[in-house]
Amino acid sequence: MRFTRYAAALAAFGVVLAGCSSEAGNQAEKQADNTVAVETETSFEAGTTMAKLSEAGTMTVGTKFDQPGFGLLNPNTQAPEGFDVEIAKLIAAKLGIAPDKIQWKETVSANREPFLMNGQVDMVVATYTINDDRKQKIDFAGPYYEAGQDIMVAKGNPLGIKGPEDLAGKRVCSVEGSTPAENIRTKYPQAQLILFDVYSKCADALTNGQVDAVTTDNVILTGLVAGNPEGFELVGNPFTKEPYGIGVPKGDDAFRNFINDTLEEAYADGDWAAAWDRTAGAISGQKAPEPPAVDRY
Repeated sequence: MRFTRYAAALAAFGVVLAGCSSEAGNQAEKQADNTVAVETETSFEAGTTMAKLSEAGTMTVGTKFDQPGFGLLNPNTQAPEGFDVEIAKLIAAKLGIAPDKIQWKETVSANREPFLMNGQVDMVVATYTINDDRKQKIDFAGPYYEAGQDIMVAKGNPLGIKGPEDLAGKRVCSVEGSTPAENIRTKYPQAQLILFDVYSKCADALTNGQVDAVTTDNVILTGLVAGNPEGFELVGNPFTKEPYGIGVPKGDDAFRNFINDTLEEAYADGDWAAAWDRTAGAISGQKAPEPPAVDRY
């Protein structure tokens, strides 16, 4: 029910998560939804992940299902929509895989590494902050976007919360296994941290008065505010930097480099900016920012 409610609310704002994109090469074919150009001729070194996926003609991608603008399940199509989803489609397209051949697997913050380590997904594109602890278990391509942790409160901000220092003694909701939750736990321990598996449950808890605030990355909160502008508002004071990366299995350098190459090409030809404009940008009203440089570590 929560997916349907947020999707319906965003639809009321006229948000369209599929639109036009730029032209690709002569060896690409536009899809019916006009959001990606799928390569019709591909060639990869035998034995690589790229070769295996291209030959199979399908891949499994982990993403969020409850985050407006980045990964939100469409109740009509039962497929996720958003910026993360579009980034995944761009990568799949370079492998010759059409959007309707991608298998989407709901991936919450706590199971992103396990899904990659257990081979349940081929990659994860799910508002996934790059950090050293996670790099011990998996590898990252990107970053492809940089967010910042912020705070969402009830409309009117009745408790006068202006930043993380004001969370002492407050009931603060975030998601288990997320970087924002760990930031509150370690840097602002006087806050009463309440954890769920997905952020939409935090939004429900704020609506019901079970919590005083919700904290996560600003772009995620912006989408939740857009879904309920009469009930929520954003404090608007980011206090961290959160580089979003694409998770891949540990040690698969060839696949990571391929994704980085694809990202840089999308930066240059405008596909990255177009993906932003028709998803997260449509919700936030913000133009596409300068994309971050990918890390070739």
